[in-house]
Amino acid sequence: FSLLLLNLEEYYFEQHRANHILHKGSHHERKIRGSLKICSKSAIFEPDAISQPIIKIPLRDCIKIGKHGENGANRHFTKAKSGSISLIFSQVYFIKEHNVVAPYKIERGKMEYVFELDVPGKVEDVVETLLQLHRASCLDKLGDQTAMITAILQSRLARTSFDKNRFQNISEKLHMECKAEMVTPLVTNPGHVCITDTNLYFQPLNGYPKPVVQITLQDVRRIYKRRHGLMPLGLEVFCTEDDLCSDIYLKFYEPQDRDDLYFYIATYLEHHVAEHTAESYMLQWQRGHLSNYQYLLHLNNLADRSCNDLSQYPVFPWIIHDYSSSELDLSNPGTFRDLSKPVGALNKERLERLLTRYQEMPEPKFMYGSHYSSPGYVLFYLVRIAPEYMLCLQNGRFDNADRMFNSIAETWKNCLDGATDFKELIPEFYGDDVSFLVNSLKLDLGKRQGGQMVDDVELPPWASSPEDFLQKSKDALESNYVSEHLHEWIDLIFGYKQKGSGAVGAHNVFHPLTYEGGVDLNSIQDPDEKVAMLTQILEFGQTPKQLFVTPHPRRITPKFKSLSQTSSYNASMADSPGEESFEDLTEESKTLAWNNITKLQLHEHYKIHKEAVTGITVSRNGSSVFTTSQDSTLKMFSKESKMLQRSISFSNMALSSCLLLPGDATVITSSWDNNVYFYSIAFGRRQDTLMGHDDAVSKICWHDNRLYSASWDSTVKVWSGVPAEMPGTKRHHFDLLAELEHDVSVDTISLNPASTLLVSGTKEGTVNIWDLTTATLMHQIPCHSGIVCDTAFSPDSRHVLSTGADGCLNVIDVQTGMLISSMTSDEPQRCFVWDGNSVLSGSQSGELLVWDLLGAKISERIQGHTGAVTCIWMNEQCSSIITGGEDRQIIFWKLQY
Repeated sequence: FSLLLLNLEEYYFEQHRANHILHKGSHHERKIRGSLKICSKSAIFEPDAISQPIIKIPLRDCIKIGKHGENGANRHFTKAKSGSISLIFSQVYFIKEHNVVAPYKIERGKMEYVFELDVPGKVEDVVETLLQLHRASCLDKLGDQTAMITAILQSRLARTSFDKNRFQNISEKLHMECKAEMVTPLVTNPGHVCITDTNLYFQPLNGYPKPVVQITLQDVRRIYKRRHGLMPLGLEVFCTEDDLCSDIYLKFYEPQDRDDLYFYIATYLEHHVAEHTAESYMLQWQRGHLSNYQYLLHLNNLADRSCNDLSQYPVFPWIIHDYSSSELDLSNPGTFRDLSKPVGALNKERLERLLTRYQEMPEPKFMYGSHYSSPGYVLFYLVRIAPEYMLCLQNGRFDNADRMFNSIAETWKNCLDGATDFKELIPEFYGDDVSFLVNSLKLDLGKRQGGQMVDDVELPPWASSPEDFLQKSKDALESNYVSEHLHEWIDLIFGYKQKGSGAVGAHNVFHPLTYEGGVDLNSIQDPDEKVAMLTQILEFGQTPKQLFVTPHPRRITPKFKSLSQTSSYNASMADSPGEESFEDLTEESKTLAWNNITKLQLHEHYKIHKEAVTGITVSRNGSSVFTTSQDSTLKMFSKESKMLQRSISFSNMALSSCLLLPGDATVITSSWDNNVYFYSIAFGRRQDTLMGHDDAVSKICWHDNRLYSASWDSTVKVWSGVPAEMPGTKRHHFDLLAELEHDVSVDTISLNPASTLLVSGTKEGTVNIWDLTTATLMHQIPCHSGIVCDTAFSPDSRHVLSTGADGCLNVIDVQTGMLISSMTSDEPQRCFVWDGNSVLSGSQSGELLVWDLLGAKISERIQGHTGAVTCIWMNEQCSSIITGGEDRQIIFWKLQY
């Protein structure tokens, strides 16, 4: 028995020792000893004798389920207490007779099987469970079936908990426990996760394959958050530095459980191997510290590819073009495939046909109707070592013998000429294990049209054996030619040519559903449609997560020596003891801060203005705090001495916002008198005035010598600000670069981290997303009734959050302009900061609210100001927070870890 005997998306719940009784009540009665396994869509009987086949009865094919002899002709056979269960059904599968992996045998027609349980007292419960699951299987709609089975599973999980007797040590301290599923290819197994101060445990609900899986935290080397079934619920743990396969992959039911567990393990790994960034691996690879194979493995890992998820299996490139010569010449560029093109664009004639179809296609257009990586393709390559996976995916059948992975040259030719074949390779082609090329299990994979049986994979003439083939493939992957061109393939699969205009130009456009964010499952209300959509996406294949948005640099090849894999890794660790530690610590600090944001405490408060505070900005070292107010003043407050150091007034009109220029020498403020003022801190005087608008300036932003100003005159203007050479001496010079026209007055603007996009919010509740590279409007979303109070991009620029006078918090998808979620509170949220998942907002009543966007709930309310919170400032590490309010106060907050 293995979980692969289940259908996709099926769960194995429990098992009972039992006898299968043949010819019950006749002279030929005989018993077959084994165990009856209750699964969510089937009953499976596994005989102890491996010569006997495993029996699988789909519940939807059952006509009647009950205690044997309860009614009908069998009544006079029953004893006082029947320990038998009777299943009457129309179809049954026989699997793995004599323990041989082969296509399932199916028998059809009305039959009755009787199973006698060792514990007769359990019969009632088992029959009840089977009847309940049978009702679920017979529901018309797939979505309803899934919902009912999920409810049954969740109630089972809720009735059980982790068995603490399984702890390795009695002194272990429990940190957290939650429900989760262990993920293996094609199947997941539900149970309980438990983490202590020394170990991570998973206990399957069904005790299969063993009662508990244990991982010592000391052994953990890498952990990755994973997208599983398009949702941010996965966590994969590796106890090795370079292995392809992980030690455990867990899928949680709540993103918060996943994040808490991830953070706990990440904090435990004090030698900070938790997660390298794509950039840090790129530097190591560029300098020759990582081999091409290792680098591709790391990129796959960072892009959500995992050996435990066949819909997101690691993807490797076809490297060699020549499968016909008797010698492989790695010094000849003609030996290699063109790495700057996707497989679909390698054959010019086929590409022209595909492009003609693409041009005539209505939106959304795509060039290729199939993907370069999907569960079917992975198992196409691995059928000889993973035959049970293929049978599981294809309902108990192998593929047609002529469509099998029969020959390397034939497969490559098909990828070049086939109308719908654009597949890349998998890491096994560059590994050490030859078993996927050899039929060592002696599987009967069928007979080809020419009459020959499908056996070992046919190798190219230049390979003398499977071992030689893999060695030469590895040599090709690490060759100079590939080192010089691999960055071009990375651009296509993980980089800037994966999406958008870069993808169109590179002929690299796949079906929209294959891209991350291509569909928002949460927005699909119909459960049937949701299940169908998810199944389609998982079977079709998914494009990796995009890791780079600019062209990937080339490898520095002259210095590159063919280092052995182990020494190259150690060298990289020794060469750069702390080169990425600063960014990593910032990231770590942000995660820590946002995980503890509900524990925010009021530290100090000062009343320094005569009217509402409108803006806060702080010097880089954190010592000087600048604030603006409707009382028309800019104030400079010292955090150390807790003293007001300066008060500056430019006109008698209110100031609306402020910011510090890089270098901390100049503060810019925007005013209701239509002007923007530049104030030199060193010289203590107004340095410049920009008279840029016809009405009040409501908000300003600055990035890379560009000033962005929003105004009630219905415009946002972009200025190039050439800074003065010497502060306080020469004036700034401004050129108007662009004017973004709106229908009504603009109340707030915000930039994305790269300053390529700007979001604006208007008086009438419209949110506009602008592309600054072309100064064009991408999306106009009417999403608030009343004024938009505040807007901001998520750190990854994928989403925009906006708050309005209507009390709504709206999340908008930047790529599509779709409103993907909306939450309401009973009062306006005037200002906020967010990390993409959690929001800290300042409300009209003076409270600070912490929102959990994924759980769609307010997780904390923190008392603060006595009037509305009007502005909020947070430093880059997210460790320091200051708010300003209508109560004329500024409040310094501290985080309690």
